[in-house]
Parts: sequence; C-alpha cells; structure tokens
Amino acid sequence: MHDDRNLVEARLERVLRERIRPAVHPVTTPLAVEIWSTPDEPVPVAEGLAAPTRPITPGTSWGTPWGTSWFKVTGTVPADWAGRTVEAVLDLGFTPRTPGFQCEGLVYRPDGTPVKGLHPRNSHVRVGSPVAGGEQVHWHIEAASNPDLDASGVPFRPTPMGDRATAGDAPQYVLGEMRLAVFDETVWNLVMDLEVLGELMAELPVDGARRWEVLRAVGRALDAVDLQDVNGTARQARSCLAEVLAVPAGPAAHRISAVGHAHIDSAWLWPLRETVRKVARTTANMTALLEEEPDFVFTMSQAQQYAWIKEHRPEVYARVKKAVADGRFVPAGGMWVESDTNMPGSEAMARQFVHGKRFFLDEFGVENDEAWLPDTFGFAAGLPQIIRAAGSTRLLTQKISWSRTNSFPHHTFRWEGIDGSRVFTHFPPVDTYNCEMTGRQIAHAARNFKEKGAATRSLAPTGYGDGGGGTTREMVAKAARLRSLEGSAAVTWEAPADFFAKAEAEYPDPPVWVGELYLELHRATLTSQAGTKQGNRRSEHLLREAELWATTAAVRTGFPYPYEELDRIWKTVLLHQFHDILPGSSIAWVHREARATYQRVAAELDEIIDAAQRALAGEGTRSLVFNSAPHDRSSVPAGGAATPVTQGGTVTPVPRADGGYLLDNGLLRVEIDGRGLVVSAYDIAADRESIAPGQAANLLQLHPDFPNQWDAWDVDAFYRNVGSDLTDVAELAVEGDAVRVERVFGGSRVTQLLSVPADAKRLDIDTEVDWHETERFLKLAFPLDVRADRYAAETQFGHVYRPTHQNTSWEWAKFEACNHRFVHLDEPGWGVAVVNDSTYGHDVTRAVRTGSGDTGTTTTVRASLLRAPRYPDPETDQGVHRFRHALVPGATVGDAVREGYRANLPERRVTGAAAEVAPLVTVDNDAVVVSAVKPADDRGGDLVVRLYEANGGRARAVVRADGFAADRAVLTDLLERRLSGTERPGTADGGVVLALRPFQMVTLRLPRA
Repeated sequence: MHDDRNLVEARLERVLRERIRPAVHPVTTPLAVEIWSTPDEPVPVAEGLAAPTRPITPGTSWGTPWGTSWFKVTGTVPADWAGRTVEAVLDLGFTPRTPGFQCEGLVYRPDGTPVKGLHPRNSHVRVGSPVAGGEQVHWHIEAASNPDLDASGVPFRPTPMGDRATAGDAPQYVLGEMRLAVFDETVWNLVMDLEVLGELMAELPVDGARRWEVLRAVGRALDAVDLQDVNGTARQARSCLAEVLAVPAGPAAHRISAVGHAHIDSAWLWPLRETVRKVARTTANMTALLEEEPDFVFTMSQAQQYAWIKEHRPEVYARVKKAVADGRFVPAGGMWVESDTNMPGSEAMARQFVHGKRFFLDEFGVENDEAWLPDTFGFAAGLPQIIRAAGSTRLLTQKISWSRTNSFPHHTFRWEGIDGSRVFTHFPPVDTYNCEMTGRQIAHAARNFKEKGAATRSLAPTGYGDGGGGTTREMVAKAARLRSLEGSAAVTWEAPADFFAKAEAEYPDPPVWVGELYLELHRATLTSQAGTKQGNRRSEHLLREAELWATTAAVRTGFPYPYEELDRIWKTVLLHQFHDILPGSSIAWVHREARATYQRVAAELDEIIDAAQRALAGEGTRSLVFNSAPHDRSSVPAGGAATPVTQGGTVTPVPRADGGYLLDNGLLRVEIDGRGLVVSAYDIAADRESIAPGQAANLLQLHPDFPNQWDAWDVDAFYRNVGSDLTDVAELAVEGDAVRVERVFGGSRVTQLLSVPADAKRLDIDTEVDWHETERFLKLAFPLDVRADRYAAETQFGHVYRPTHQNTSWEWAKFEACNHRFVHLDEPGWGVAVVNDSTYGHDVTRAVRTGSGDTGTTTTVRASLLRAPRYPDPETDQGVHRFRHALVPGATVGDAVREGYRANLPERRVTGAAAEVAPLVTVDNDAVVVSAVKPADDRGGDLVVRLYEANGGRARAVVRADGFAADRAVLTDLLERRLSGTERPGTADGGVVLALRPFQMVTLRLPRA
C-alpha cells in the first residue's frame, strides 16, 4: 500500500463522517413531541410533569433566553425491531458548541424518576437491549434554553444575554429530530476503533514502524467497509484492526489515571439557580453511566453542589448516595465550593474546608485527603497550612498551566506554604480538566510530563466541564482501548486517592516549591466587580463579629447562640467565594444577585451582633464601645467593651500658605496641596518623610484597559504604557475634621475625605467614586521614599513577601498581585503600610531618582480601585463605590496587621447599664492574633479559639478564656477534632501557653471550667 498518512487521514475523516457514524443508528422512527414553557422561573418537577402541553414539530423555534420548557415525548417501538438494541436520540436543537454553554435537558419518567441528562455529546436515552417490540416510550424533558453568550462567533463580545432582565424574549433554539433508533453496537465500536487508531497515528513518529503498522491496518479496515452496507461489513472491518489494537504498551509507557469528571462552575455564564439544574443533569448522567460501565469511576467536588441536589432533586441524590457507597462516585476536595484562594480571608478559607469536609463526613462517611481545585486562578501561600490543618495532605490543580510568561517547572512536587507546611501537589500534564480521551491529549500528557525519569504517572480528569455534562460513553470506550496500547500512554480508571497514593509512593522525595503559586494570567480578577469584593470582605468581618459577641453573650448572659443562622450565612458567603463569583468573572445576573445577597447577609449579621451586644450591655443609658479587633484600641480591650474615654481633641485642617491644608496631630504631619494631593506625610518622632521628593500621594491614575482576551479576567502589562494622573480638582474644602477633594473626569466623579486621627500616626482616605467609564483602570498611588527590595502583602494567616524589582521573568510577571488588609514595605528600622477595607489588587514598583542632588529610590504602591470590562457583564461596576485606605508611616509589620484589622472592624457604640464587658478571650502577645472565637460546632459546650502568629517570627503567648479550663485544653484540626500525637499544651496563670512558629495557626478547644 502506497497511501501516505495524510491521504489515509483524509479518507478516514470523510468515511467516518459521511458513512460510518450515520450507520450507528441505521433505522429510526419519529417520536411525538409536545411542549409547555414556564412563564417565569423553573417550576418543581411535579408541576412540570402535570403542565398542559401542545404539539411541536422539529424545525420549530423554542426557548426564550434563560427560559424553561417541558417536552413530552411519546412513541412505540416497532414490532419488527424485536431482539435489537433501541435508544431514543433526542436533539433539543443542539449546536456544535461545547456542552454546558447552550440548551440542556434532564429526562424524567412520568412518575418523576430521573433518567439521564441531555447535551450535544450525549443525546441518547436507552430504551432496551434487546427490545421485545411494542414497548411504549413516554418521557418528559425539563429543557433549559440557556443562551450561548458567544453565539456571535466573536469571543468576548459584549452581550445583553447575561441577565434575564436584558436578554429579551426571542427564541434561542430550533427543535431538532426526536426519534427512536436502532443502535448498532458493532458499528459504534468500529467508530471507536477507528477514532482511537486515527488519533494515535497522528501522534506517532513519522518514520516509526508503529505508525506505518497502524496506517496499514486502518487502510485495510476502510477497504473492508462496503460504503453501501456499513452495517453488514462493520464486523469484518473491525477484524482488520484487532491485531494492532491488541499490541500492548511497553513497560516504559507513561501511566495515566483517568477519573470521570465534570467541573461545574457554581456560577459563571449562568446564574446560581441554573447551576442547581446543571448539577442534577450531570449527576443523573454519571450515575447512569456508572451502571453501564463497570470500570468507570467518577469524581465530583464542591459540597455545595451535593447539597443542592439533596434539596432540589432528592431522586437524583439518592442515586448519587448509592454510587458513593459503592465506591464508584467519589466526593473530592473537601471544600464547600472550588473557591478562589487569593482573596478569601483566613477564617473563610478555613471554613471552606470545615463545611466541605463535614458535609462529606455527615452524608457519606467519607474523608478525602486531597484539595481539588483544577480551575482556580492561582494559590495563596497560606493555603498549604490550611489544607494540612483540615486533615488533608494533597492538592490537585491544573490552571497554572495557563500561565503566559513562565512554564511551571514541575507537574508533581511538594508545595511549601508560609509556615513551612507542605502538601503533595499534582498538575495534570494533560493540561485540561476537561479531557476527552483524544489521542492528542493523551500524547501531550506523556510528552509534557516534567518528572520523566523520576516518576511515571499522572492524572487526567475526563469529561465535559465548566458548564457540566461529564464523561461520555465514547470517552469510556476510548479509555478501554488505551488501557494498554503500543505507542500510547496506558490509561486506567482510578479514584483520585488511588492515584495520589501510587504517585507519592513512587516519588517520595519530589522537588519543593516555596511560596505562592502565582497564575500569570487573570490578574484583573483581583479588581473586577468591586461590589462583589466589598460584599465578601464586609461579610467575613461581620461573621467574625457575630461569632465573637454571640459567643461572649451566650457564656455571660445565656444569650441563645444562633447556630443555624450562622451556619447558613457562612455557607452563603462561602458559596460566593466561588472562583467565578468573587473574582468578578460572571455574568451580570450573578453579580446583581450577589450584591443583593451581601446586603441581606449584612442586615442579618448586624441584627445578631446588635442583639448580642445589647444582651452584654444590659438595659441603660450608659455609652459603651465594643472592639471586635484582635488588638486593644485606645481604652477598649480587644474582644471587649468599655465606656469611651474622651481623647485629646481632634485634628482640624489648617490652610497652607501656598494652597491646600495641613493636618498635624503631633505624631504625623500631612500636607495636602492645592490639587488635593498629599505632598508630605512626615513621621515627627522618626524625623522621616514618607512621600518621595517631588511626588505626591493620594494620586488617582487612569489607564486604558483593553486586554487581548478574557476582559473581566485579564489586565495585560501594556496597560501601563498609557495613563493619566487625575490632578485637576473641582473642589477643595474642609468638611468637619477632614479635607474634602472632588474631581471630575470622563463621565465620573470622585469625592475624597482625608483626615488624621488625634491619637494615631495614620492618614485616613475615604474615597467615593461615581464610576461611569468603560474599559478603564483606576489606581490610587502612593510614591514612597523607601528603598525596599521586597514588600509584604497580607494573605491567609500571615503575609507573603514579593520583590519590588523585576530581575527575572518570574518577578516581572507579578505586575498585579493580591493583598488582604495591608501591604508593608520598609528599610531597616522604618517602614510604611498602606491598609484598605475592601480592595485586593495592587502593584508595587521601584524607580531610582537621579539629579538635583537627590539620589534615592522611590517605591510606589498602587491600590487597584475599579475596572470597566464589558464581557461578560457589559455594565461592570457602573455606579457608586466607596473605599477606605490609610497610609501609616513608621509602621512595623505588626502595626500593619493592627491597622488592617482596625480599618475592617470599626468600633460599635451601644447604650446599656454595664461600664465594661471584659473579653472572653485574651492573648498577652500582640504578635499572636485571634481569628475566631466560637462555640464548638458539636454544641457540646466547649469553646474554640483559633489564632496565629502574624508577624513572621517566633512567639510565645498565654491564652486565657474566662470560664473555661486551660488545663484541659487540646489542640485540634479545623474540624475541631483533637490532633493525634499531640500533648495538651502547657498552662500558666490560668492560661494556655503556646510557643508558635512563624505564621503558625493553631486551633484550641477548651471545655467549661
């Protein structure tokens, strides 16, 4: 045979497309179809089944954007089909688009029992194998007409389809054929044989013997197929391929553990309510496939998604529970959702694992050992400690392979966090969490694997994801052929725990990566949708307050602790930390609902806090100040309340001779010029200027912001090439004890209040922006007279250091990064902090000053305030936003920690009878920060205190809890279970003695005294 590979491939592609694949269903008969469309939101299943329907025929348009239609399909299996395999092929109007991004359906029997989900790559429903003939078919399909936001064919084009309020009512889909069909399994298997070999052939070396062996076999099989009688000749064609399919993989073949998977974004290009149904459709599909395929194993993470189907689709959940009990459907990850890990605060990140792992334990008796975050946009350096504290030791992700500048050097390694904790980590070299078992993907995984020579195995999450769908029977069939096939990696279905156990056993001493896993992409997710981010930050701190004061009141007054309410609110906040909600990369509908949800959460938590504080204060008219922060504040202790003491006056702005104002409290002298810019922030005690010579802080800077792709996700480095300083001032005046600055630019207005407290070395900046820009990026700049090679940015349970220079491509790539409440930079003996109450994105740059007799280094900190991308939400961030920042000259890292908490936990004033409320918990070392005070989750009466070393050094501290027994305190994991192999901590003067490593986080459980 003289055909070259290209000719055989071309021939194979056409014959498969035009002759063999159509012969899989050689005989068909139409089904009768009727439809009913809901007038508004989805209805319960029983209502959908009972709804009145009208006939509809293929070719008819249906489905308003985000609408729901119920199809009833009926028919009879022809008598002459007896003895054959029959299935229905149900085409809702599917387009070539990937599953999960268009219409979908869930098939029900008339009694409401779910059958399976439908999507473009999985549109069949088995009737019988074999059938007797004459069977009655009667199904109902709950069909979602979710719009395809990229239907125009132009990616990232602004669209009104992201919100039902703006999407219109034009039908989205045209009903396709709904038919009963004979299923020819021999032809279907021939398709699988030819696809696997054709894809393998394309990846084999051009001059290799194996490629020619496969090519000749494929050619013989195509010769054997009678194109006028495919069904009659398929078996003969398959026999031509049997020999090459039987050649086993060699002992050196890369080994791939495939696990069925359907990464389902808990919200993204669809609202939360639609994800509930996506999960039901996918899990119905996967439990059906598990029954058909004995080797198949499926995994799903996100406890929230299990909870949704438990609540909304109990029949599907019953099937899931059975499959979990059988060991075939594997809960993975142990988190409430696959959250962002950069922006969630310390406690929130811990609670992701607490609520996730507890759900899996309570529902399934399962505790898995791996964190499962395939699609999260980078990983904060505090995460390894949290994973370990949750009782897990492993991590899987994939997204780092998306980095655009540097290729991460490992696929299997140990990741070390800020406290020294390490987790065994794997990045699948297949470079996707939606593997389809194609030859190209499998070959890429083997070639790409960076641990060759030291390790032999990797993992491949297999199935359609993002919008759900899961694994198909075709993927399972391909995996079966790749179990041991010469020229290919060897594929085996395997649960994640089995993969990790084998990978760790063969590679016990892998390389170590220290510090954050920074994704060199999607940096703008630290800023997009400011309202969502502010809602998250505020909710986290309100939850801290609610737990602290409700616990204190419960112990002191018998106040009924709101267990159920706080559990529900925590889960709501954790849900909204999902990696397309908190990062701001979802459609308008999602963020509109998120803002409303955060408002409700704040109202509920404020009510709980107020009730607890009033219970502590008693009835009376005495003013009482409550301090929720972990450090004392003026005359109020941390975690306590006191009668306010009048401070030594306030700082009144004084006019400057050459325009502007002066604010001076004897600790800090701030000069604001006629432009409303801070030209001096002078640390009086240190005799040190903070602002770089000739420059000004509180400088708003505006840049064009049109990334090459992924509008809401990305900010590209070239945005810095062009920008403008917003120095024109519309009004500069005194308002109370603050200097008010107003600026107008474009269609927007900024109002700022600058003030200096009477007793603190801190400049407070309150900024209100009425934002009406598009494709612009707004920054707030602080050019500082500090020479620093690195700076500290707060992260979970500590801070991470990043360079201020760009010596390497790795450093250059971090041109936008994350912080929580503060960034801090210093020279030996003196530093500056910039704290915030709600922003995350920032950049820090350094420049050398020369000339005019002043040679030095300016280090500029810029907080990212607002963006205005138009996809997927064309109205992103339009409207009014408020931010609080503070410049703290002379600050140590400890000062930065303290001021960051103070900015996020303002004092509360309550009237009552008490003169004070003593703290329930005290710590005698400011370097040791309490992150949570709460009752034990098991409601047994114990107290749980979580704390951490915040400054990055060794710390000894005595922790006292009023009314609780220090001598019986134990160290626990995040789930409040005593850590095995640990002694009780020591005691002194009625308190628990702790000696902490840098950034070490501990959880104490104390029984009542």
